[in-house]
Amino acid sequence: MAKERFSAAEARRIALAAQGFAEARPAGAVDARHVRRVLERVGVFQIDSVNVLVRSHYLPLHARLGGYATALLDRLAYDRRRTLFEYWGHEASLMPLALQPLMRWRMERAWRGQGLYGGLARFGQERADYVRRVLAEVADRGPLTAGELSDGSRGEGGWWGWSDGKQALEFLFWAGRVTTASRRHFERVYDLPERVLPRDVLAAETPPEAEAQRRLLRLSARALGIATERDLRDYFRLPVVDTRERLAELVEAGELRPVAVEGWERPAFLDPSARLPRRIAAAALLSPFDSLIWERDRTLRLFGFHYRLAFYTPAERRTHGYYVLPFLMGDRLVGRVDLKADRAGRRLLVLAAHAEPGADPAAIAPALHGELAGLARWLGLDDVAVAPQGDLAPALLRIG
Repeated sequence: MAKERFSAAEARRIALAAQGFAEARPAGAVDARHVRRVLERVGVFQIDSVNVLVRSHYLPLHARLGGYATALLDRLAYDRRRTLFEYWGHEASLMPLALQPLMRWRMERAWRGQGLYGGLARFGQERADYVRRVLAEVADRGPLTAGELSDGSRGEGGWWGWSDGKQALEFLFWAGRVTTASRRHFERVYDLPERVLPRDVLAAETPPEAEAQRRLLRLSARALGIATERDLRDYFRLPVVDTRERLAELVEAGELRPVAVEGWERPAFLDPSARLPRRIAAAALLSPFDSLIWERDRTLRLFGFHYRLAFYTPAERRTHGYYVLPFLMGDRLVGRVDLKADRAGRRLLVLAAHAEPGADPAAIAPALHGELAGLARWLGLDDVAVAPQGDLAPALLRIG
């Protein structure tokens, strides 16, 4: 039986619909129900410390919903009645609490030193007695930050420049022995899961590894719509061998459909519930860590858009700026905008704006200007200041 085939444009629209970009933004006020629906769709918000514009985990909701109160997400993540939790999903992430039992196999592997970054795994093994003392201190004194541990060490070396206490806490976090109770000036505050997570989550049955991985892959497929094995594996950073076994099982069960996509060298898989809209009418500025684009090879396949994180690149090698957000218009990524929030001056600074090859700056500028104005309002800034850098900047300046 021949594989079902999709054009590159069809695959792009399927992917955008799966990520929520086929739907209009709410006409009225955004509430917790809207936020939960986005999270149920995408499954995970990646957290990052860079705050040139705004913390990255707030941006995916703005891209899909428009202006919303960030306190909504904070309450869902850190309130006493939280419905989200922090863990290593796709890197450090916020995820719905329903996924916590699906991550326990990863926590148990981490406790054994498996699946961790090498330096942290070695620390956990070589300093096991110290790690257990730190866990006992959290149990006795928590919630607390790394700097509040009794040894008082802070950033004195070690992995990533972390203190011994920070490394111990991060090892325990990977292993699920502690979790994030809250954040203080973005610093993680650790406590025991039984004092943070709801009782029904803690009491939920732990599925076998294979079943948890199958469920995570189904969630990945729903969030991506159409994807290669690598795309699906990357979404929740699943192990290679495990992923291949679980994919074969899902295909055999009819829960994923093998398909081919024009221009894709590798086989693809389709979520049977995926939608193929006739058109996409989106306009959105995307976080560098948005789940639509965080897998860079997939972004290139879907959009012909080569994207790398410029803030991890030496200044002399940057081509479009420091904190560069792709601009989605319709079903294409048509531009790149280097943004900074000037909080003291209450301005959104557009340090550079570039159109993609073949894109018409005059056609892009009105929609981009509207998104920039909306982003500024959402951030509590009074004005948008455009610098004359990049081939898209003159068209933005003409709009005023």
